[in-house]
Amino acid sequence: MINIKEDERLTKLNHSCAHLMAQAVKHLFPDAKFWVGPVIEEGFYYDIDLGDKVLTDQDIEAISKEMKKLAKDGKRIVRQEISKDEALEMFKNDPYKLDLINNMDEDNTVISCYTQGDFTDLCRGPHVDTVKELKNFKLLKFSGAYWKGDASNKMLQRIYGICFDNEEDLNKHLQELEEAKERDHRKIGKDLGIYMMSDLVGRGLPMYLPNGFILWNEFENYIRNKELKRGYKHVQTPPLGNVNLYKTSGHLEHYKESMFPIMQVEDEEYVLRPMNCPHHMVMYANDIHSYRDLPLRIAEIARDCRYEASGALKGIERVRTFCQNDSHIFCTPDQIEAEFKDVIDLILEVYKELGIKNYRFELSLRDPEDKVKYHQDDEMWNTAEDALRKIMDDLNIPYVEKKGEAAFYGPKCDVQVQPAVGNEITLSTCQIDFCLPMKFDLKYIDKDGSKKTPVVLHRAILGSLDRTIAFYLEETKGNLPLFLSPVQVKILPVNNEYHLDYANEILNKLIDEDIRVELDDREEKVGYRMREAVMQKVPIVLVLGQKEVDEKLISYRRRGSQETTTVTYEEFIDLLKNEIKEHK
Repeated sequence: MINIKEDERLTKLNHSCAHLMAQAVKHLFPDAKFWVGPVIEEGFYYDIDLGDKVLTDQDIEAISKEMKKLAKDGKRIVRQEISKDEALEMFKNDPYKLDLINNMDEDNTVISCYTQGDFTDLCRGPHVDTVKELKNFKLLKFSGAYWKGDASNKMLQRIYGICFDNEEDLNKHLQELEEAKERDHRKIGKDLGIYMMSDLVGRGLPMYLPNGFILWNEFENYIRNKELKRGYKHVQTPPLGNVNLYKTSGHLEHYKESMFPIMQVEDEEYVLRPMNCPHHMVMYANDIHSYRDLPLRIAEIARDCRYEASGALKGIERVRTFCQNDSHIFCTPDQIEAEFKDVIDLILEVYKELGIKNYRFELSLRDPEDKVKYHQDDEMWNTAEDALRKIMDDLNIPYVEKKGEAAFYGPKCDVQVQPAVGNEITLSTCQIDFCLPMKFDLKYIDKDGSKKTPVVLHRAILGSLDRTIAFYLEETKGNLPLFLSPVQVKILPVNNEYHLDYANEILNKLIDEDIRVELDDREEKVGYRMREAVMQKVPIVLVLGQKEVDEKLISYRRRGSQETTTVTYEEFIDLLKNEIKEHK
């Protein structure tokens, strides 16, 4: 999917088209007043005050028709630079423009406006030469939006659109948008009964339905078993903590804007935890450790809470409470390289098994000029960043460096994954931390009997399980592999009078083998029930008729195939178990 803001020509087209849309709105609704109309990655939008008027689909059609009429007229778009006093006079009847003007620094800002025919708008530009260039557009959607994003302000009407140079590019983009709708995890999640949201419960707080909970558990079991085989020790810690815990770690100082407010409980103050490392630091400090105990790999599927603005929330991809596939590896300095390489190896193993292909590595480093965001210790940072570079170079893994993207306590290696639709997301991460072990005064007894401070690797393979599920639903269009599918097998007896007993026999056998199976014995035609199973994206459907009953056979059809395969029950169960075991 194209990013409009990354293309200079498309940025100019979409900026100009926002003005064309505003002009059309002004023609149809003369009292309309306008806030801002920026270019965004997906095109453009404009926030408009229409008084008590609430837009409808019919209004959007009328606005689009008026835009096409104006584009045919071909008026030139003319830039004019004016003084602040002239700007205040020009827009004296529009409180939104007056607010913009009054907040400008007239000593450092050139105030400009653009005029096309009977419409003038305050704008920095740049714009195309004439409205005739704006023929290939589409108004995509509309919604409410608070002025300045503040819920205490008036609700404005926001109209979204997009514009291209030619009809072919526009149609291609619209097709991609339709594809994105079909892949949107919010739609798939609803269709397959994965999760739900409720304003009564709270925005950004997902609730996983039975199918979703199965999917969740399968992902959790999958990654936990991987970790157990590599020597991780799983623990459980509470989803909140005393405020002093986060003062000690530095999160309250560096991360407060992403944390929920402090709660007063009797004579103590608590916060919902935004991450798990402080708890794990305290857990390490609970015992005396020798160098022989290291590396110590503490892992947890942990519930965290972070404040996200309501406008940033998106299904289960961006939420206010989520579970991290988290771990903290406590090691000696000379173990850093081997442990970091093992983390990268685990990431690559998981990606291969899950079929995740479009990814790249980023090294997130500090900005030395930023004296506020980062823990101040030049030697620590240089040591950690150099170690990270050496490890990636030794592994011969390509990477790009991102200055200013490190965590406040240390540099990190992030894996950026490109979903089937939308922008890249960070799925996995591994971070080198010399800082928190010192803040918590963590020690181990070295070979010479002296006390040393361990190094900590913060790592997440599947990152947020919520985000991973969203990503995977969109990657597969909900066609989950057998080992992850909430319902793995559906049984359809052809005729209940003659075939139901055998269907129930197979049902019970599969249940005993821990296969997630359902029986559809409704008095409906087999074709109808088969179509429903296809819509529910069940991987394997059994159709049991007289031949299967007489010969004690299994006839099955795989998702996406019209071919029916007939085998013995023993062959069928071996096939299922092998496919599940190998995570095919």
